[in-house]
Amino acid sequence: MATQNPAAPVESSQKQRRPRARGIGLVLVFVYGVLALAATGRSFVQIAREFDDAPVAYSLSALAAVVYIVATIALIAPGRIWYRVAWVTISFELLGVLTVGTLSLTHPELFAHASVWSWYGMGYLFVPLVLPVLGMLWLYRTRRSQA
Repeated sequence: MATQNPAAPVESSQKQRRPRARGIGLVLVFVYGVLALAATGRSFVQIAREFDDAPVAYSLSALAAVVYIVATIALIAPGRIWYRVAWVTISFELLGVLTVGTLSLTHPELFAHASVWSWYGMGYLFVPLVLPVLGMLWLYRTRRSQA
């Protein structure tokens, strides 16, 4: 009669439940959290004070804030569903940064005032351009633990 190792199921279940937010992933989550706060604060002030001056830019700042908040939560939360939510939000973020960045250069009249993603995130030291790429690399690296 073979005896089972009682620690084996615990190790495998702990490995499956291990969050993505560890090591460099924790730094990534921190940066997403800071951007979420910065974009939320910026959009709130812009919309409250001068929405009529640049409604497109300020609405995009609010959209960026929502994306950063959801991405931060998705990177922290364990599980397959949150892993997919992280992929969707970070992919949307990259698409948004590239689209808004390009439009802000080719159609500057749309962006009389800057948004978070204008000029590829230049107002945030291009972090909005680099961060989704790093996020996608991190998600790809942690994919096995989510399968």
